[in-house]
Amino acid sequence: MVRSHISISNVVALIFFLVLLVIPSVQSTTATTIDVWPKPRLVRWAPQHQLSLLSPSFTIAPPYDHPQLSSAVARYLTLIKTEHHLLSSVNNPSTATLSLPPPQPLQALHIMIHRLYPPLHHGVNESYTLHIPSDQPTANLTAETPWGAMRGLETFSQLVWGRPSRVPVGVYVWDDPIFAHRGLLLDTSRNYYGVGDIMRTIYAMSANKMNVFHWHITDSHSFPLNLPSEPGLAAKGSYGDDMQYSPDDVKKIVEFGLDHGVRVIPEIDSPGHTGSWAEAYPEIVTCANMFWWPAESKWEDRLAAEPGTGQLNPLNPKTYQVFKNVISDVVKMFPEPFFHAGADEVTPGCWKTDPTIQSFLSNGGSLSQVLEKFVNETFPYIASLNRTVIYWEDVLLDGVVKVDSSIIDPKYTILQTWNNGPNNTKKIVDAGYRAIVSSADYYYLDCGHGGFLGNDSQYDQLVSSDTVSKGGSWCAPFKTWQTIYNYDITYGLSEEKAKLVLGGEVALWSEQADPTVLDSRLWPRTSAMAEALWSGNRDETGKKRYAEATDRLNEWRHRMVSRGIGAEPIQPLWCVRNPGMCNTVHASI
Repeated sequence: MVRSHISISNVVALIFFLVLLVIPSVQSTTATTIDVWPKPRLVRWAPQHQLSLLSPSFTIAPPYDHPQLSSAVARYLTLIKTEHHLLSSVNNPSTATLSLPPPQPLQALHIMIHRLYPPLHHGVNESYTLHIPSDQPTANLTAETPWGAMRGLETFSQLVWGRPSRVPVGVYVWDDPIFAHRGLLLDTSRNYYGVGDIMRTIYAMSANKMNVFHWHITDSHSFPLNLPSEPGLAAKGSYGDDMQYSPDDVKKIVEFGLDHGVRVIPEIDSPGHTGSWAEAYPEIVTCANMFWWPAESKWEDRLAAEPGTGQLNPLNPKTYQVFKNVISDVVKMFPEPFFHAGADEVTPGCWKTDPTIQSFLSNGGSLSQVLEKFVNETFPYIASLNRTVIYWEDVLLDGVVKVDSSIIDPKYTILQTWNNGPNNTKKIVDAGYRAIVSSADYYYLDCGHGGFLGNDSQYDQLVSSDTVSKGGSWCAPFKTWQTIYNYDITYGLSEEKAKLVLGGEVALWSEQADPTVLDSRLWPRTSAMAEALWSGNRDETGKKRYAEATDRLNEWRHRMVSRGIGAEPIQPLWCVRNPGMCNTVHASI
């Protein structure tokens, strides 16, 4: 008997190759680019640009029992083996070509972790390396932490495509985010979002290698968070029993975030934006349920920045009893070390309606002193619970009501900027504070859909006005993905000052958004920020890479849709299938 010298792996590879030959719809195996979003910091693909089939018995082998990593491995293994993503730009069977001989099928991905149990806190190491050899059946993913391994698993999942599944080999990836804070704010007070909507958003964030879900839970419009110590706030201040978040809901969302490498930062906005508290405690809220901009009054005499009035009264001792109960409960529900305390848009006219505050002002006091009293009472309490406090920039930079920098210690304080673009970022870091950038000029996703006020005569014009032509809303125009992608959040800062910029967040305020439009408002525009903060918006030569990013974002948008995320298109399908043909070749048009 003659012994065969053909290895089992070669037989399997040959069988797979024959399968490819008889499947008419198979795609080209001659891809020359690696499309991953966000783009890794470094990708090397051997010049042969070889692809291997993924073995039907492919497995991911983490040698560790880590709850979040184990969950991620199971999730990604299922995704990798079942997704069969078809590349949109070459989705034409007539272009399919094959090369001989096919590399042996990839059998496994091995994971190596250097530090297994660092918590998912700000600044945790998210770096990883991924090596997919062309001459071995095993790929290797190495990370400092499980959170970095999750990012590497996402990259690997995007490298797999087609039916049968294939993956590029001879590939080396090194990756590490530029900014540690890559977030998304969702306002669940103005309109309610179900737990499933929030979890789907976190899922999409993880796929885009984002790591902070900023949950703007409460505002003047509703108080949807059910707190054990203060049940009346949600019972009376929410939109209804079916529009509340129970402690179990919060636990589910926080744990889902951990499983996906996403921190959940709660925001309880105060002392402004607290009209919903008045349903349970009218005595601690000034100007609640009053018309926001009384007729015949000047803009500076308004009672709120928009409809929905009410501000906590810092001169009423009961305010602090309720506030501390709220914060105590929230801190127990959210293990995240950062706590967002709001402090934006404190409106002078609202506080001036209160007799106690009127008396204080008539005796020589100021509204800034009223705010300072509130911060002096609440800031130390939050810090005593081992929390770093995030405030909106207004607490320091507002033109009328603000506190002195001596009141809020930069060691325990982060300021989030939303006005005046890079200028306010510079003011914050020059004052010694760490900054999170959410510039409304670039990162506000609700802008450009028109104002939401009724009875608005500015739209009753036959000749177009600036307001109408720019989209109507105060922060118009609509922020396109390229606007978001090209924003440099450390623009104008020295290298040393830039280190104080932790990262950025896009924001979806919900005056005109709810679950029916959630995905399309967020994606893929949020993906643009995700890449800019992960690996930057420039190529190796320092040139902006938005032209190259267009084709990758098109491809990524299609993959997100196939994963159940309702991302809106950025171009017609014709452009997707004809890469580069929809670009402009002029500096501006």
